[in-house]
Amino acid sequence: MIFTSEQKTLASKPWTPEEFEQMLRQQHRRYHHLHPFHQRMNAGELTRSEVQRWVLNRFYYQRNIPLKDAAILSNCPDHQVRREWIKRIIDHDGQQAGTGGIESWLRLGEAVGLSSEQLLNDRQVLPGVRYAVDAYVNFCKTKPWIEAIASSLTELFGPDAIRDRLMALEQYYPWIDPSGFEYFRVRLHQAPQDARYALNLVLQHCHTVEAQQKAVQALIFKCDLLWSQLEAIDRGDTRPGTES
Repeated sequence: MIFTSEQKTLASKPWTPEEFEQMLRQQHRRYHHLHPFHQRMNAGELTRSEVQRWVLNRFYYQRNIPLKDAAILSNCPDHQVRREWIKRIIDHDGQQAGTGGIESWLRLGEAVGLSSEQLLNDRQVLPGVRYAVDAYVNFCKTKPWIEAIASSLTELFGPDAIRDRLMALEQYYPWIDPSGFEYFRVRLHQAPQDARYALNLVLQHCHTVEAQQKAVQALIFKCDLLWSQLEAIDRGDTRPGTES
C-alpha cells in the first residue's frame, strides 16, 4: 500500500504496525545510494581525489555518530533501551585504543592516502557537510528520543548499499589498500541488527497518528541530510583560503 502526503495528513487513525513499517521502508527511495556521486562510485568512475574527498568528509559524519547516540541516551528515560543503545557508542568508539568504527575509518583514510591528522583536524571538512552533520546531532539533542531513533532507520537501507560499495571499491579501485575496507565488512553484520532493534522500538512506541507521522518525518529528515551531505561532497565547494 502506498500512502500519499494527502492521505498521511488526513489519516484519522493510526496505521497498523504492518502499514507503519511499510511506510518507513518506502523511504528507501530517498536514500543517498541513489545520488549520482554514489552511482559513479559504484561504476568505478571516481578519481583518486574524489574518493579522498569522500573519505575525509564522511569521517566528520562518522566521528559524530557517537555524539548523536549519546544525545539519544541523555533523553531516554528507559534504562533497558539505554543499556542496549549504548552498544552503538562502543561499536564506534571501541573499548580500547585501536578498536571501533572510528579507528576503522581512520585506517580507510590511510588506505586512500590520507593521514589521520587530516581526518581528525576537521580543517578540510566542507561547509555543507559540517552544517548537515551538526544539524543531525542537534536534531537528536532536541527531539524526543523515539523520533531521534526513528531518524536512525536509514540503517534499514544501509546493508545493500554497503555491499554494493564494497564490491565496487574492491573491483574498480585497486590502488586502495584492501585493509581499509574493514569498516564496511563489520557494518554488513552490525547494521541489520541495529536496524531491527531500532525499528521494533519505533513500532512499539509510536501508536498515535501524530507519533507515527513524526517518526516518518524524522526518517525523511535523515535521508535528506545524507543526500545534502553527499551533494556537498560531489560539488567539492570550499571557502577561499581553506584549502590545505
